[in-house]
Amino acid sequence: MKLTPLDAPGYEKVVYAEDEASGLKSIIAVHSTKLGPAAGGCRMFAYPDFESAKIDALRLSKGMTYKNAAASLPLGGGKSVIIADPKTQKTPELMQAFGRFVESFEGMYTTAEDVGISVEDIEEAAKYTSHAAGLNKGAFASGDPSPVTARGVYLSCVAAAKHAFGHGDLEGKIIALQGLGHVGMYLAEHLHAAGAQLIVSDINASSVAKARQAFSARSVAPNDIYDVEADIFAPCAMGAILNADTISRLNVKLVCGAANNQLADDAAGDALMARGILYAPDYVVNGGGIISVSTEILKITDEKWVDQKLEQLAVTTDKILTKAKAQNASPHKVADQFVDEILAQ
Repeated sequence: MKLTPLDAPGYEKVVYAEDEASGLKSIIAVHSTKLGPAAGGCRMFAYPDFESAKIDALRLSKGMTYKNAAASLPLGGGKSVIIADPKTQKTPELMQAFGRFVESFEGMYTTAEDVGISVEDIEEAAKYTSHAAGLNKGAFASGDPSPVTARGVYLSCVAAAKHAFGHGDLEGKIIALQGLGHVGMYLAEHLHAAGAQLIVSDINASSVAKARQAFSARSVAPNDIYDVEADIFAPCAMGAILNADTISRLNVKLVCGAANNQLADDAAGDALMARGILYAPDYVVNGGGIISVSTEILKITDEKWVDQKLEQLAVTTDKILTKAKAQNASPHKVADQFVDEILAQ
């Protein structure tokens, strides 16, 4: 396996790995270990080019520093990406090679599931590294973090709804949900149970069909989800989807979803505010997954610990939105300030 350090100012360690035997092409980016060893999932995606993969790895890694800090976890920020199509190029040998790559960081980074990666995939990687979490087996195994992520987003959505609508009751609210992967589908369950009306989109037709049947959801084409008239937009797919073009098309009062790095840039957060759309900062509301995985990393045995941490996400969301309103500031900037203060301490 060939390991190539990558130049990334402001990051502690970024490495590209290429393994000819398995076909692995992967980047691990460690942004910060100030609060503890870095932790963050692995994403497998058919990136159009190497630069796109690197940018995503760096954005996701920094996002994990902020997510872990916002969730009050003693963990730093790191992330990994595998440049491959998860439907056609994933093999046990490739995941095992990825495990060896993770192990080369000697505990500086712990991996877990993310887009395109299942519990079974991580268990293949875990055959060659002791720094993998989100497993089904083991003394502290936490399993698939997706349901926990979804629950945290739901609780935070209720908290954010109080600011957007004056109450947290989601019954009758129309929610445009983008992405029906592991987290998106679980979130749809919560929202449907709360009485919300769902409009869904996904590139996977079978997932759309499942949501239509299970939740009486209406569906639209993936690119049309930005144009529907709804109360809440819940992005649960890829990042950087909130930009000048898509924000101008939104007809909602609140954005709250599970996707990482939803804002294409800082200007996107300001643009949402200018349009009177409340934004619940993604790395705050979607911290449930890393909370679940951290029980494995930190060897937590208290059964109430995860529930308490998830409830705290909603409290933190409320605090940030309250402060943003008081300061007439964009919530994403208030959230960044909140985490920067934690890191400074």
